[in-house]
Amino acid sequence: MPVLMWISHGERPLRIEELCQALALDPGNIPSQDSVLESCLGLAIVDKETSIVRLTHSTFREYLRSPGILPGAHKMLVEIGLTYLNYEHVKQLPSNSFSALNPPGIPFLQYASAHWGAHVKIELSDRAKLLVLELLSQYGGHVSAPILLKHRAFTRRLFTAPRLFSGLHCATYFGIVDLAALLEVEGCDINQGDPSDSTPLVMKIKMQGPKVVDGNGWVPPPFHILS
Repeated sequence: MPVLMWISHGERPLRIEELCQALALDPGNIPSQDSVLESCLGLAIVDKETSIVRLTHSTFREYLRSPGILPGAHKMLVEIGLTYLNYEHVKQLPSNSFSALNPPGIPFLQYASAHWGAHVKIELSDRAKLLVLELLSQYGGHVSAPILLKHRAFTRRLFTAPRLFSGLHCATYFGIVDLAALLEVEGCDINQGDPSDSTPLVMKIKMQGPKVVDGNGWVPPPFHILS
């Protein structure tokens, strides 16, 4: 079922090489493309031109996304993505140039970096919360930070001071209330400017209005202005 979860609940279609890495139990145990497709029992195929894995019948995706069909899908996907980003060999990747943001041999890095926040907003387990905090505690120097900003069309000014884009900036950007509030409690500065001089507080107001969203709907922001 993990393959079908990725195909039906992913934020974007995955190429077969990305999917194989997402399904790996550890970095040195990546399943073959043939074994991944065989596990789908004919329900998924690889597009020959794009290498994207898709279901043989488009209506089947809507069925898989129906309530109760694949419970816990987003929880599983975010735990996989965050575990991947916290691998030691990923944490050691350079993060100070655009040319370093697409290293060979780790294709799942792009998806995991750009989309984990979308899954977290839908379903956040206790284990995922610990994984998020581990990532965000070192976010300023993590390769996933500039990948996210590049994906979201931020400018190259990021690399004048890449470490200024903090974990709190990231949590605020995704609108993850519980984590943003927890990071503030742990001492992260909501008035710290990033390379574009935008603070987490200003980002929240610009990108999500006067309120930020949690899993239950629109709620008042958890921040207070530090004096």
